[in-house]
This record gives sequence, C-alpha cells and structure tokens, in this order.
Amino acid sequence: MAKPNSRQGLIDYCLRRLGYPVLEINIDDDQMDDLVDDALQYFNERHFDGVERVFLKHELSADDISKMKDNQTTSTGTSSTGITSATWKENNNFLPLPDHIIGVEKVFKMDASTISSGLFNIKYQIFLNDLYYYGALDLMNYAMTKTYLEDLSRIITPDTQIRFNKKRNRLYMDIDWSQVSADTYMILDCYRICDPSTGCDAVYNDHWLKRYLTATFKKQWGQNLIKFNGVQLPGGITLNGRETYEDAIKELEIIEDQLRKEYELPPMDLIG
Repeated sequence: MAKPNSRQGLIDYCLRRLGYPVLEINIDDDQMDDLVDDALQYFNERHFDGVERVFLKHELSADDISKMKDNQTTSTGTSSTGITSATWKENNNFLPLPDHIIGVEKVFKMDASTISSGLFNIKYQIFLNDLYYYGALDLMNYAMTKTYLEDLSRIITPDTQIRFNKKRNRLYMDIDWSQVSADTYMILDCYRICDPSTGCDAVYNDHWLKRYLTATFKKQWGQNLIKFNGVQLPGGITLNGRETYEDAIKELEIIEDQLRKEYELPPMDLIG
C-alpha cells in the first residue's frame, strides 16, 4: 500500500523500499516492532506534526483539594561527609495527567474578577456607556484601556504557577488551595502526542517518518549481517553488511538534519 494507514502497513512499506520480496530482509519481527516504537517516539518528541494542542477540563473534587492542602512527603538531606543535615517537607500539590500529555502551557484562571467577568465588569460598562454613540469610542484609547486592565488583572490575580515533567506525568500547581472550592473546573492548555492507536492513523503516512523508519530498518539489516561480512554465497554473491550499515548511518544523518531544520519547532528565546 503506497499510503500506509496501519502499523503493519508501514512495516510492509519500509520492507518494500529495501527490496522485499525480491530480496530477503534479514530483520526479526521483534526488531521491527522495536524500531517502529522508537521511530514513533522520536517523531512525537521532535516533529511539529507529532503533537497537537488540546484543552483538557477537570472538575476539582473535595478530595483533590484536601490532598493539595494536607498531604506532604518528608525527606532527609545528607551532606557529602555523610552527616544528616536537615529534614525537608514537600506538598504533594499535583494532579496526575494522562500518559499521552507531553507538555502543559498554562492553566486558565479559576477565579472571577470584576475586571473581566460578571454583569458589572469594566468591559461591559465601557460598551454599555460609549458604544451607543457611533464613532464616539476611540479605538486606540479602548485598546490601551484594555491592555491596562489586563495588566491590572494579572497583578491582582496572577496566572497559576505550574510545574510539569513528562517522565512523572504530574502537574504541580503552586497556588493557595484554601481559596479554591470544590466543583471548580480547571482547564489546561496542553499538548498531547498524535498516537496512531487512538485514531491518528495519518501518522503512518507521514513522509518524513516513512523515510526515517526505512533507514533504521536498513541500519538494523546491515548490523545483523556485519558478522557475515565477506561470506560468499552460492552464485558468487558476497555479503557486505558493513557497507549496508554505513550507508544507513549516512542516510539517517541527512534525515535527522532535515528534521532539525525543517520539521522541528525552534527553541523559545529566554529573556531575562
């Protein structure tokens, strides 16, 4: 199938690119499964099409809030000389996230203020008093006022400070949990991987992924044949696994360099 839409279809495509069934590709099925898993992981971590932006909603329960406020872990610090130095405590103020979440941008504000919400918020009052008169509202002044109000809102109710690490799948939120009530909804702005097993079948037909996986198959094929290097087969054919392996290494360098230059998001600048 020229456009693979399944895991096995992708494997068959890569084998055909290497010459199967005209040639016998000496790769074990378990090796191919491992290479597909590694290629998908690399694709999800580096390719900009490997993730998608989503908004997740979670209703905080009374148990969640109680855990955030009361649950602590204790650890003892030890100096380089082996002497116990101090006892440390850490609040377990985290929520477990699904495995497919790879990054969290922010948590939308869970509180309300008269600046941006409610019947008597300032935005509503500006429109109520000034917008009846066509042309009476100066757009520049309105934009500057809105910017000022947003800055004021960030000072009064700052954004939720979060910490997240993909390896632990824990979202830490450093806020005053005594001010949060049960049944409050929190919304996460985050990124999740495009997992083919959950309906994102188009990943299997990605042009870069097909080239990359074919090259990794070729590398594994050559690596499997290295110990038979120079062995002559009936008919005068001589095996040269090392040449196949080295060719695959060169191809992978070109493909990975293309990923960094064309398909990988550039790192964000650090300011301050």
